[in-house]
Order: sequence, then C-alpha cells, then structure tokens
Amino acid sequence: MQLILHLARLFCRGTALALVLLALALGLAGLGGAFSDRLDVANHFAPIWLVLGLAGALLAALVSRHSERWALVVMGALAVLAHGGLMAPELIAAQTRKLDPGPATLKVMQFNVWASNDDPKEALDWVLAEDPDVLFVEEGGGSAWPLIGPLRRLYPFVVSCVGNTRPCDTWIFSKKKMIARGGVYDRERPLSVAWATLADPKGPFTVVATHYVWPIPAGAQQAQSRRLAEMLGGFDKKAMIVAGDFNSTPWSWSLRRQDKRFGLERRTLALPSWPSGSFTRLLKAPFPFMPIDHLYAGRQWKTVSVKRGPHLGSDHRPVVITLRRE
Repeated sequence: MQLILHLARLFCRGTALALVLLALALGLAGLGGAFSDRLDVANHFAPIWLVLGLAGALLAALVSRHSERWALVVMGALAVLAHGGLMAPELIAAQTRKLDPGPATLKVMQFNVWASNDDPKEALDWVLAEDPDVLFVEEGGGSAWPLIGPLRRLYPFVVSCVGNTRPCDTWIFSKKKMIARGGVYDRERPLSVAWATLADPKGPFTVVATHYVWPIPAGAQQAQSRRLAEMLGGFDKKAMIVAGDFNSTPWSWSLRRQDKRFGLERRTLALPSWPSGSFTRLLKAPFPFMPIDHLYAGRQWKTVSVKRGPHLGSDHRPVVITLRRE
C-alpha cells in the first residue's frame, strides 16, 4: 500500500512539473509572438495554457515538498501571469465598455453556419426569428445549403464572395438596398470576401464579410489580413462594418495588429464563439472559449448591444450586434 501511495505521489509530482513547464514555455514563446507569426500561434490558446499553469501550481502545492514545491508554484504563477497578461487588456475592455442606451437603428448578425451543420432548419428558424437587417454568413455550403437557399429568397439583396457570377460560401444578406456589390475569392492566395454598399437615409455605407484560414501554418492568415486592410482602404470607413470568421483571438498579436490596421473599432470584445457542439466526429465542446468571430464598425456607429446566440448545428455560435448611427 505504501508503495502504491509513493508511486501515486511521484506521478502527481511529475504531472505538476510537466504542466507548469509546458505552460511557462508556451507563455514565454507567446511573448515572442510580437515579432514572430509562428510563435504567436500559441497565444490563441492562452486560456488553456493559463488553466494548465494554474492546475500545475495547485497540484505542486499539494503533493510536492520544500524547495521543489516553491519552485513549481513560482513557475506556475509566472505562467499564469504571462498568459493572463496577454488576455487582461481584452477582458478589461469588455468589462469597462459602455453601451449606448439609445434606440438601435441596425441589427447585424455574424454567423459561420458550418458546411457540416447538422441542424440547418433550427439555424434558419432562429435567424429568421432574430430578423437581422444585415446577415454575414460563412461556410454557407455543403450541409448548410438548406439554410442559404431560403435566405436567398427571403432577403431582397444578396451577394456572395465572388459577386453575382459565381457563388461561393461567404455571403451578405441585406434588407437595405445594395447600390454596389462585389467580392473576391482567390484560391492561390486564399481570400474570401463579399462586400456591398447599402443605401441608408443617413448616407450609404459599406459592409464587408470575410473568412480567414486557420493560424496554422503561420503567415497565410496575416497575409489575408494585410490584403483585406488594403482593400478596405478603398472605401469610406466612417460608417463601414466588417464582420467574419477571422480564426484569430484577441490575445494574439496578429489580431491586435489587425485592429490597428483596419482603423475601425472591434465591437465583439472577449466574446467566445468557438467551439460549439460536436465540432469533430469525436470531440464535443461543453462551451465556446475562443473569440474568433468578430465585428468591426466605423465611428458613426454606437454599440447598443452585443450577444452570443445558442448552439445551432454549427461549430460556431452566432453573434448578434445592434447599432445606432449618429
């Protein structure tokens, strides 16, 4: 019995050491994300590394002894500080944000409906019940097509990411008249963008939908961001709205650079949208923990409310934002 307890103690000490070393190493590597896109990949998972560092420190405090205990606790605390420091600005901004109490004049929805959506009817019913004025959709093909077909009939104005000649799976649906529209779909230098300039009593404004690749391998997503920022420069940004699945979290250096590059205010602060439900055949998410669906808006728009929708057959949750135009 004593041997079993001794072996269990050794296992727990080894586990604590592995957890704090992994969390601390990734925390230090993440700091290098300010200079390296490859190192920045680790920062997208900062909440996970923070939990691992905290768990390792707590386990070490329980099972380790003397100097070993203090060394592991200190390393775990440093890991928590490293990852927490990256996340803190976003979390503080979300807590201190002041919403506008005035009446909403525009309701927009961002939703990656997922090409493997297992309940497109429920998703369609929920979207129609929310009744957004402008709907941004990604992955609107495959199993999600039963959602896209009715939306094309119900919304008077529609554009996909290659304009009107060849549809693809990034869409904008609008109640407001599209006085200009277009899109880009580039497979060689991956980029999926749909855009439209909408009529409005206070003056026309441009809306843009996009879908970025994953941050791995590093470099391609950052290239998309630079290319889209250059494209946005050709429009008036005062009342512009940009939304999409950016596959990038707000505690990455990549998204921080994009926030500055776009010259717009990101209205989705610390709002996890992925993963949701059974996002692979083997894994099911109890709750989303990665904010990767974002919406940006120009200074003429005031944020009235921001909310995350329920699980609707997609591996992403929808995001609904109501705005008021000054």
